[in-house]
Amino acid sequence: MSDLTVPTPARRHLLVGGAATLAAIGLAPPSAATAGTRTGTAAAAVKTGGVPNSRLHRWAADTWHSLDAMTDPSTGLPADNIPESLAPGDRSGYTSPTNIGGYLWSAVVARELGIISAADCSRRLLRTVSTLEGMEHHEPSGMYFNWYDEATGDALRTWPTDGAKVEPFVSSVDSGWLGAALLVVANADPVAGPRARALFAKMRWDAFYNPGDGKDGHPSVRTGGLMHGGFFPFADGRPGGTYEGTHIGGEDVWLTTHHYDTIVSETRITSYLGILTGQVPGRHYYAAYRTFPRGDCNNWNWQEMQPVGETRTYLGVDVFEGAYTYRGMHIVPGWGGSMFEELMPAVFVPEEKWAPRSWGVNHPLHVRAEREHGMEEAGYGYWGFSPASDPFANYREYGVDALGMNPEGYFSDKEMTNYDAGFGDCRPGANPTPTFGDGVVTPHASFLAMMFERGEATANLIGIQQKLGAYGRGGFFDAVAVHSGTIARRYLSLDQAMVMGALGNVLGKGVLRRAFSTPEVEARLRPVIGIEEFGAGVIEE
Repeated sequence: MSDLTVPTPARRHLLVGGAATLAAIGLAPPSAATAGTRTGTAAAAVKTGGVPNSRLHRWAADTWHSLDAMTDPSTGLPADNIPESLAPGDRSGYTSPTNIGGYLWSAVVARELGIISAADCSRRLLRTVSTLEGMEHHEPSGMYFNWYDEATGDALRTWPTDGAKVEPFVSSVDSGWLGAALLVVANADPVAGPRARALFAKMRWDAFYNPGDGKDGHPSVRTGGLMHGGFFPFADGRPGGTYEGTHIGGEDVWLTTHHYDTIVSETRITSYLGILTGQVPGRHYYAAYRTFPRGDCNNWNWQEMQPVGETRTYLGVDVFEGAYTYRGMHIVPGWGGSMFEELMPAVFVPEEKWAPRSWGVNHPLHVRAEREHGMEEAGYGYWGFSPASDPFANYREYGVDALGMNPEGYFSDKEMTNYDAGFGDCRPGANPTPTFGDGVVTPHASFLAMMFERGEATANLIGIQQKLGAYGRGGFFDAVAVHSGTIARRYLSLDQAMVMGALGNVLGKGVLRRAFSTPEVEARLRPVIGIEEFGAGVIEE
């Protein structure tokens, strides 16, 4: 996505209406008659490829083992990462709202799959929520800073590894994943649920929302309005690319001038939360690009390729329903072309069901495209590409270059082989048929794909486990280079949480989707996203 990357030393690096509004969107405590009876649609009905569920359960149990090892028992906060040792002393020393959210939803999945008991789950959730209640955060918005010490819950002001200064930052997308987890806990656990619900009710998603009209000193953005990358709550030490202001009243903060502006992005979870709480209008969903404009030889010609498509209007917003052309398919691309961008929000929202003419087409095609890239175009013998630990360094963004608008690409191999198809008749392709090198596959990407291609994804993961050996006591290692066999022998809590989330939906009858996408949420969100028709599809000969 064309996002603001807030540097870190380690990686890439409202409710206004009171009780009535809480009840309207499903945040009021469920009654004894309805608690636990909601049903949802998951991918458990898709073909299994002949692989017994016991293998998937084993993967889930081992994955949970790594998440448990990452988590400080006194605070209930997970570390960002841990090496294969799984030793408490090897925890990273820092965590984020996304990591905390991932641990919360993973505990719900672990309970649903019988890995931990209901009592143990509630105890863990209560410990984490209790720590959150006492952690320093931006109180007017109810949002948390980007980095904390997982052993104490203290907001980091210096980096634990080198002492570099850390300026507290409130990220809209990191806040989104914590908010999603709190909503899951609110609806899935009767013990911790009320306190999780109270934390969620304080979160102001409109703190990130720029309506786009250019009023009150805020920069103009696209019709419908966009989400800021986030804001710095304190004046000292803030970097450039910010301006002073607020969208929710009270004291000013320093908002990023950057806004998230692509729809195939993990950041749409923040948009969903704003819409389902009624803090952000539904038309905001249509402000983001599907692709950048088609352009001509002088405009927008820097993007990965020239899109095809037509303009349609939804909720008063004109949308160019663009798509990229790849291997006989028209696919709506992300910024980088990774499985994470495409599918992570679908762990919580049954997008393919609620929006059958958009996500119902694009999700399966993206999975197919990643599979064909790995197995046929690049010839790796394995597939699944997403940001992860770098087997050769620290961290890198992996993806299928052709599925991303970024001309510099998220690449699928160590060599960063660049796919360049050119730009229509304006610019010939410099490398339309690349020869790829040492491909790097990321197991969590295949788990996300399992929600749509269970048999193919499971077979792929069996090969990664048995032939490439990228598996340890804590489940699949974070990434592996297929030709050299080089393995990133680390576990990242976010990536492990994506594994748990996908398995919870496949094996646990859509447990996270049921807890997040309640009938009340569906009534708010489905009418917004369900009316759209993407320009995606299989190209007819």
